[in-house]
Order: sequence, then structure tokens, then C-alpha cells
Amino acid sequence: MTRFPAIVRRISKASVCIAIVCVFAFMVGRSKTSGSLRVPAVFAAASAAANPATPSPYAPSYTKNGDLVPPTQYREWIYLTSGLDMSYTPRTAAQGDMSVFDNVFVNPEAYHGFLATGQWPDKTVFVLESRNAANKGSINKAGHFQSGGVQGLEIHVKDEARFPGKWAFFDVASESKATLFPQTAACYSCHASHAAVDTTFVQFYPTLLPIAQKHATLSAAYLKESASDEAK
Repeated sequence: MTRFPAIVRRISKASVCIAIVCVFAFMVGRSKTSGSLRVPAVFAAASAAANPATPSPYAPSYTKNGDLVPPTQYREWIYLTSGLDMSYTPRTAAQGDMSVFDNVFVNPEAYHGFLATGQWPDKTVFVLESRNAANKGSINKAGHFQSGGVQGLEIHVKDEARFPGKWAFFDVASESKATLFPQTAACYSCHASHAAVDTTFVQFYPTLLPIAQKHATLSAAYLKESASDEAK
């Protein structure tokens, strides 16, 4: 395969860079005599291309009957971790041999807030995405990979003014509707009793657990549970 197209592209890019530098030098020279520097439109265009507009921060929105409008853009958010066949209760025979991957995403604003403080700010939104795990396909000879479409979505929202316990869980039924889990659902008590930070399972997020340790925001329940596990 010929390498000429790639070389031409590199030459073309270099020519553009040289042209921009020459224009800038010319403008600087003029500024010395006029007392002002006007940035050419080419620089403004180049800056806009290199720094696209920052997306607006995500804020949870709800329907009139209290359903959450699912964040369909969640796969553009911060990826935190994946789990394979994780369960907080013993596996049952009804589950059979089916294997499932869970992928966790969080909105960027919340992620950066956590990095700075070790705590989740108001309007934090987690999305748990489930996909089937397969072991036969292409050249794979061992282990599992994610296969097929999304099998389920659950959302964990921190909205302090809206929910009694600050957090709520939703099950996504469609692209326009996520139904609220009642406060009596087991997920609330499980997260409250075992989560590492503010009812969230940061202990399963390898890049964030050290942040929580640094800021000393790990829950007393989690620290006690961890000490018990280490003693076994």
C-alpha cells in the first residue's frame, strides 16, 4: 500500500501551520505600530475547533407523575467500572447459566465533584447498564465478552430537595420513562448498610476508592465491614 496519501496529509497540515504562524507574526508586527492586536478570524475558528463548546451540565428531569426522564446520553458520561455476574445475594437455580455484565456510568459534573471532595454532589446520577456475557465468538477461546444489546438499565439519582433520603432508584422502562422504586425496596437498605460512600458502592470503583480514602469520606459501616473481612 502506498504511503503517499499520508505524507501529503502531513505536508498539508504543516503548510497550514506555517501559514497561521506567518499571519500571526504579521498581526503582531502591525500591533506594534497601531497599539492594538486584533486576533484574525482564522485563530478564532481554530480555537473553536480545538475547544468545542462544553455540554451543558445534566440535571434530572421528571414527568408529572414522578417518573424520571432517562438520560439517553449516558454513554457519553464517565465510565466507572464493570462487573461480571455480581450479586449481593446467593445465586439461585432459577438464574441458570446466564452470565451478565454490569457497566456503571456517572454524569461528568458529579465525577469531577467527587475527585475534588470525595463526596457526591447534589444531582449526581448513576446509570447501571446490563448486557449479556458471551464466551463463544470470533477468535475468543477463554473468558467472557459483552454481547448484544442492553438488557436492562437502572438509575441512582441524588436529588436532595426531592427525595426523603436524598437518593432514589429508578428502573428504566423506555427511552422516555424510568419508574421510581418505592422506599421500601431492598436496594435502599442494602446501599445504606454496605455502601462505601454516601449510599454508593465506591468500593467497586477502583479509580474512586483511593479518592474517598484520601478525603476520609468512607462510611463507618463500610469501614467496620472491611475490618471484619480482613480479620477472617
